[in-house]
Amino acid sequence: MKDHNLSIYNSLSRNKEVFVPEHAPMVGMYVCGPTVYGDGHLGHARPAITFDIVFRYLTHLGYKVRYVRNITDVGHLEHDADDGEDKIAKKARLDQLEPMEVVQYYLNRYHHAMDALNVLPPSIEPHASGHIIEQIEYIKKIMDAGYAYESNGSVYFDVPRFNADYGYGRLSGRNVDELLSATRSLDGQEEKRNPADFALWKKASPEHIMRWPSPWSDGFPGWHLECSTMSEKYLGTTFDIHGGGMDLKFPHHECEIAQSVAHNGAHAVRYWMHNNMITINGKKMGKSLGNFITLDEFFTGKHELLSQPYSPMTIRFFILQAHYRGTVDFSNEALQGAEKALNRMLDGYRRLKSLKPSETGTVDLTGIEERCYAALDDDFNTPVLIAELFDVCRIINQINDGHATATAEQLEQLRHIMDTFLVDILGIRVEAESGADLKPYEGAVNLLLDIRKEAKGRKDWATSDLIRNRLADLGFNVKDTKDGFEWSLD
Repeated sequence: MKDHNLSIYNSLSRNKEVFVPEHAPMVGMYVCGPTVYGDGHLGHARPAITFDIVFRYLTHLGYKVRYVRNITDVGHLEHDADDGEDKIAKKARLDQLEPMEVVQYYLNRYHHAMDALNVLPPSIEPHASGHIIEQIEYIKKIMDAGYAYESNGSVYFDVPRFNADYGYGRLSGRNVDELLSATRSLDGQEEKRNPADFALWKKASPEHIMRWPSPWSDGFPGWHLECSTMSEKYLGTTFDIHGGGMDLKFPHHECEIAQSVAHNGAHAVRYWMHNNMITINGKKMGKSLGNFITLDEFFTGKHELLSQPYSPMTIRFFILQAHYRGTVDFSNEALQGAEKALNRMLDGYRRLKSLKPSETGTVDLTGIEERCYAALDDDFNTPVLIAELFDVCRIINQINDGHATATAEQLEQLRHIMDTFLVDILGIRVEAESGADLKPYEGAVNLLLDIRKEAKGRKDWATSDLIRNRLADLGFNVKDTKDGFEWSLD
């Protein structure tokens, strides 16, 4: 077990983007959660599933994991991190609702989608709006250190000053001089000493709904500040893993690093992990491009770009078939392929439960479990793990079809591998996919197949073929086995 623990950290250090950490027996993990102002889409599912795997595997290895996933419910602005209207406040104004009413509505929908995807809840799920006092105190300390300044009731982080002392842009590889020349002109830029400076606190305009008192003005915190503040509150000044989407590397995570170093004089995060994006026909998913598909639309199939509904486990399996750092391009064909692959995996899982042991075994299970662990130890390589599990399914099918035998001990080893890696770590909800949905049909289909079996025994091939063909027309796959038959529903 210890070797797995160390190799996890070795693999992460190979993927390091800033620092090589010390090994720690307890893992603190902070992941940027959703901004709750709209329905979740496929892009929201990927980081949730990615870091659910990290959470599950580290827990499986025996770590005590404190997993913090924040909720951004204030300060995420329409146009830029420092400019525009707060998205929650805008929705509340347009729909004549309380801002927290908007938050709760979309947060309930997000949680429902996460439950459907079998994403485990985090240890702590703090809201930005619930930590205003802590954020104000965090700003005060940054100002005392000389890395922030007040301007017209707002407070800005002094990027050039920080860059001169510590270096800004190491995570994303950005050059401050390039940033200064490339930063576009925005409303409120005249308040800043430098265009690259970012807001820690914004003075609220008279019509702004979400506002709190502070030493500088009635206003609200900047978007970047919440993560630095809440991660330190719940995980301490140094913690192990900070995760989020690749699009957050700059400016969000770069600003977080600057804030934490200015606040504490040291870097807070040992490992940065970023999942890549999901695209549709090579383009990032977005409402402005007309390719925005919510998770509910995937589950129901009610979207013009979808040819059918897709189950939550199909979506989960589709995402896990690619490495978290690789781009995943959506298409109906890709999702249909994932659906068929998942069904093959679940068929193998179901067959395994009914296999009978032999006195001697001809299958070779040497090294399978070790290779599964090695895949996860290698930067959480779920595609390789899935390939190993398909190899397990191949062995299961050989035993089921009478081409190989397995002892009781070998069958137990196969069940342990599938339960551990498919169910516990990959988080595939097998019963809901392969068992519960078939319950309404089970008695009727088995009765028909028993009649078909009797017809075959009488060599009544016409009746046998008729039953099989009619079931196939209804979406049932029937397979004859040495012990009788088995069936599944497309």
